[in-house]
Amino acid sequence: MSLPINSLNIIRTFVGKAECPVRNMLLLGVMFLLSVRLGSAGELQLDALIDEALQNSPEIKAAGAGVAASKHRISQAQSLSDPTVMVGYQNEGFNKYTYGDSQDAQWLFSASQMFPYPGKRSLKGEMAAKEAESVQAGYHIARLRTISKVAGFYYDLLLAYKTLVLLEDRVALFTRIEDAATARYSSGMGSQQEVLMAQTEKYMVLEREEMQRQRIQSTEAMLNATLGRNSPPSFDRPADPVPHPFAYSLSETIEIAQNNSHDIVAKKMMVEAAAARVEMAKKEYYPDLTVTANYANRGGGAEDMWSLTTQINIPLYYRTKQDESLHEAEALLVVANNELEATKLMVSSAIQDSYSMAKSAERLMNLYKNGLIPKTSQDIEAALSGYVTGKVEAITVILRLKALIDFETLYWEQFANREKAIIRLTTMAEMFEFGK
Repeated sequence: MSLPINSLNIIRTFVGKAECPVRNMLLLGVMFLLSVRLGSAGELQLDALIDEALQNSPEIKAAGAGVAASKHRISQAQSLSDPTVMVGYQNEGFNKYTYGDSQDAQWLFSASQMFPYPGKRSLKGEMAAKEAESVQAGYHIARLRTISKVAGFYYDLLLAYKTLVLLEDRVALFTRIEDAATARYSSGMGSQQEVLMAQTEKYMVLEREEMQRQRIQSTEAMLNATLGRNSPPSFDRPADPVPHPFAYSLSETIEIAQNNSHDIVAKKMMVEAAAARVEMAKKEYYPDLTVTANYANRGGGAEDMWSLTTQINIPLYYRTKQDESLHEAEALLVVANNELEATKLMVSSAIQDSYSMAKSAERLMNLYKNGLIPKTSQDIEAALSGYVTGKVEAITVILRLKALIDFETLYWEQFANREKAIIRLTTMAEMFEFGK
């Protein structure tokens, strides 16, 4: 698999301008996106699956709606409480309506508005804004989690198809062993047991083929659900793969993640919201002011009356209310800070785990590709030739062929492990973002 020429030119141009780690990170993202080859019609493409998931995933849609809802809370938190209006009537006696006949009969009107102590409204708005930013970070987390899930299913599907093709190819070799065993048995050089052994091994490979087909169906069903599709799963075979580059060291990856990870950003916003809540709790020691305007229409030629009053609440029970509220806010701030530190450690640990998996997979792939697979392939041909001439036993040929199947399967298993590990690294470290 290779990149298109025009894509390579874009990368070369970008490399020439790369002057900082941020551009290097963006370069990695560009290379990753372009290296998922366009391919021919009928090939399953990872980037197309990711685009579809980002558009249709119910989890992402729910997270996006949550972001919109959180933004609507900011203006609510900053607004004044609703004013109150009073309409009343005062009469002289209970026998009749005396408005206009008695100066003591009057219509009463009043309007009140509570004004919080200066600084409370802005702190409430700050808390709501920080919480909205945390929800926004959660939305990005949902997107990246979806990318990682889609990529994981894609490489599981790739592994299943590669294993299936390998098994189909190896059935032909077992058939050659079976034919040789049958020929030897017919000529009196071999036993019927060798024929039965070869046939049994061939049937066991056929069994593994069927298991891989079932695994493909199961993986397609899970991928289908992640994409938000309601129709029965129907996917083409994954395109021929190529290892994606990852040039960062472990320390560089951790450092980038500590600065960019949306998991950490979400916790930082919660810390800032908790800090604002502490300041708000301190403000609750100060009273709020309620202004009330009154108007009395007396009728009957009497002069109307009006008044303006203010009402101040007294935090008399601060020991059981404001003090406890402040202690609660301070405790929640400690919780938020510790959750932030725990998230940083979790991200670092997860990156170390994925980084170790990627590097280990690379070493194993190299061992299988350049050592065990070619060596075992040569041994099989030699053993098969020796078996035909009666110099090697059937069990030797069968064991070597089974070892070859295992080595080839393990190679693609490590390939899938490496690619999934790199996907996790790039998403956790926020080195690129699909569908932005």
